[in-house]
Amino acid sequence: MSFFITLSILPFFPFIIVYWVMYAWKKDKRVAVRKAMDVTTLFLIFSVSALFNLTFEMNFGFYLTLIFILIALGLVGGAQNRLKGKVDGGRMFRAVWRMAFVMMSFGYVLFTIFGLFRYFMKQM
Repeated sequence: MSFFITLSILPFFPFIIVYWVMYAWKKDKRVAVRKAMDVTTLFLIFSVSALFNLTFEMNFGFYLTLIFILIALGLVGGAQNRLKGKVDGGRMFRAVWRMAFVMMSFGYVLFTIFGLFRYFMKQM
């Protein structure tokens, strides 16, 4: 359990580990990056949720993140249904999961900077 918590606190470590393992195994940078993104998203979700809770002193960061992911799934599924007449669950989930990686990466950087700024302001 402490290993999972450590990887959640520093989510760029799982990215690097998975990237190098997949690249050594498949010898394909594109596949390695995609797998690293997929694995790291889980750690980013927990990390950003915890940072949100610490920053705003609330306890629903995980649920808020989950709601955004579910809304994104609904929007992407609705778009697929309108464009193609059917919903491909695998593609829909992959698209939302990778969008979550980008958004959670941005959130991680933003909340980390904001948290550090807030910490230093309290020290002054």
